[in-house]
Amino acid sequence: MSTTWELDFYSRPIVDENNKKIWELLVCESPMEVARDPDSLFRFAKYCPSNQVNSIWLTSALQEAIDQAPSPPVRIRFFRRQMNNMISKACKDMGLQAVPSQRTVALSCWLQERMEKVYPQDPNFQESAMNAPGVRFNAPTPQPLPDAMRGEKWGFVSLPAQEFQQMSAWEISFGEGFPLSLLDIDPKTPVPGLIVFSRRATPLAAWMSGLELDAIAFHEWASQLVLATGFSEAWILAQLNDDTTRQEAQGFQQLKEKAGGLHFLAVQSDPNSESFAGFWLLQELDLA
Repeated sequence: MSTTWELDFYSRPIVDENNKKIWELLVCESPMEVARDPDSLFRFAKYCPSNQVNSIWLTSALQEAIDQAPSPPVRIRFFRRQMNNMISKACKDMGLQAVPSQRTVALSCWLQERMEKVYPQDPNFQESAMNAPGVRFNAPTPQPLPDAMRGEKWGFVSLPAQEFQQMSAWEISFGEGFPLSLLDIDPKTPVPGLIVFSRRATPLAAWMSGLELDAIAFHEWASQLVLATGFSEAWILAQLNDDTTRQEAQGFQQLKEKAGGLHFLAVQSDPNSESFAGFWLLQELDLA
């Protein structure tokens, strides 16, 4: 399996001698599997002066990270839309695939850890910048799934968090997970999920595997179950036209919140199947 990295390049709550914010490059390896030991993931961090924030500095720093890594990346995920041009250019210059994505669980956990334990220890830490608002974008308008990709049936289910420790042993054709040890979650916590049943389960799962699956959400105002992908796409998984399914969707949303945003999406050919055409562990992140 090719290596994927997660990247953030942005200002931090630390200032230089001119009271200018210092920037920082963070890259870490995407774990991809639940069985992966988070401590084994490659990590690289480097501060950048505010007057050197450009694709040239980023390219040089990325090369430094690659030189230190046990294996070079093929793809680099990044979640900040406002940095799209700079990151995309640096990756293109290095022959890497830049992937707009909110599947950056390992990076987000590491960044939160640094916000709590690393930056406040710096003598030039600026507490007022800790909660400075990022650049927010309007949520994308959900689009209908392609006709060939629609499931015939679907259903809400839940599994205890500890069950996902066995995910690597399940028969899954397409999918992705991450170690739950990255999250502070009780093993007995119910994790909600959506299973889509389709006679074309394998093509549906293959199509989904080409997207950066972010999160499933119930849009109560539109009575829609929506799958967010990348950072500018959203797909209508189902239009909920009756009270029963809307109540089930509300229950899914509530369980997801209790699980700290953790949930999953599965694709099967029928309810009696013992294998999955697709299975993705998802984490709804609050990214600015």
